[in-house]
This record gives sequence, structure tokens and C-alpha cells, in this order.
Amino acid sequence: MSRMRILEQKNRRCARLRWGSLGNELMEQLKFLTRKFGLVIAHSEVQLLNGRWYVTHNGLLAIAQRKKCVGIRTMLVRGLCDARSRRWVLRAVVYKTPGSPGFGGFGDADPSNVSTLVQGAELRIAETRAVNRALRKAYGIGLCSIEELGSFVPPSEAPQLKDNVTTNHNANGGPNYQPRLRDRLSLLIRKYKLDSDLVKSYAADFCGTEVLRDASRDLVESFITNLTEQAAGDLNSLTCKLNSYARAREKRV
Repeated sequence: MSRMRILEQKNRRCARLRWGSLGNELMEQLKFLTRKFGLVIAHSEVQLLNGRWYVTHNGLLAIAQRKKCVGIRTMLVRGLCDARSRRWVLRAVVYKTPGSPGFGGFGDADPSNVSTLVQGAELRIAETRAVNRALRKAYGIGLCSIEELGSFVPPSEAPQLKDNVTTNHNANGGPNYQPRLRDRLSLLIRKYKLDSDLVKSYAADFCGTEVLRDASRDLVESFITNLTEQAAGDLNSLTCKLNSYARAREKRV
């Protein structure tokens, strides 16, 4: 059996584990993404959200590495940045080969278009978005990256949030609905008696970020769903998975 065929089967199994039974259209799309770009669900290189596939920053970097990208340069667009309001705009240029002119892309971030979970990290998010757009242009990836979505929640999702939100009021007096993701994660940890530090390490790896607080709300939501399914379906397997992060930490020390 070819390596690509094996990867297709692994992606199908992983997709069903994370998101349940998927229709033929979504599975055909996943097959195309697997064959064309070699994206791996288990490595958090592609995500399913609201019935659509999205590539992740992790996946784009993996593609660039496989294609032997020679470099990525990022720079501030200073005329459009405002440190006081935490608004940042960056330009990224991807160089596929030595001496190539490069493929450019812009990324912006400010408190209004990032998840509340990562506010304060707008500069890094803007850089990630710029790099993502440049990589997508360089390698002909029409699939939007999940990090470019910002904090937008489709109207169709609003009814699902009503039963599990914290309502605060912003500076303008308007309501700001925030799903209690931390509460849900803490409840899972207590319910199944999991090690919170190992869960955080697993979450960061799943979301493709160095630490959990750098992940978008959508990715954290996806991780919590995945963790719930694993804990309910095979707790022993999940425990082994978490312990692998403890062993990795010991090796680094």
C-alpha cells in the first residue's frame, strides 16, 4: 500500500474520531487535501469548522518545509500600526527558491478581530496571519487558514452559545458574549482526574501553538470537543497520550 493511501486512511479515521460521521462531500474534500498537500489531521494541519475545512499555520509550515522553502521574511507596516491601540499590520514574503522575487501577504490584528483568549498577543497573531497568506499564495493554497478567521462567530452559531456564555459589558455598555471555554476544560480535567499541566501541553500541540493562550478560540473549542470524545471513548488511551508529554518534558530537562 502506498504512503499516500495510508495517510488517506489515517486522516479518515482521525476525522471520524474528532468530528463524527462526515458526509461524502467533506470526505472527498479531505481526500483531495491529503493528496494535493499531504495535510495530516493528527498533526493539527487541517481543521473542520462549521462544515468547512481550514488549513492551519502548522499545516502551512509543514507544506513549506516539504516544498523546501528557502526563507520567510516579515516586516512591520509602520504607517498602519498603532501600539497604543494594539493594532498591528505586518507584511510577510515567502521565498520558494534562492533568488526568487518572493510571494507577499499582509496580516493585521487588533483587539476587535482576535479571540478574547489571546488578546495581548496581537503582534504575534498579525505576523502569523501575514505568513499564512504569503504561504498560501506561494504554494497555490486556496483554502483559508483558520488563524485568519479572527473572533468572528457566524450568526448560525449564536443560538448554540446562549446556554454556555458569560455575559460581560464592554466599555460602550454593550454585551460581550464569551463562551466559558476555561470552565469547560477545567470541568473535564476534574471529571476524569487528568493532569492539568499535561492537558495544557496536549492542547498547545493540538492547536499548533507554543502555549495554549496563543491559540484561537475556535481551535480551543475544537480541542475541548476532541478531548471530551477521547476521555469518554478510551480514557486509558488518552492517559497514555498525556503521559507522552511528561516523558518529552523529562527529556528536554
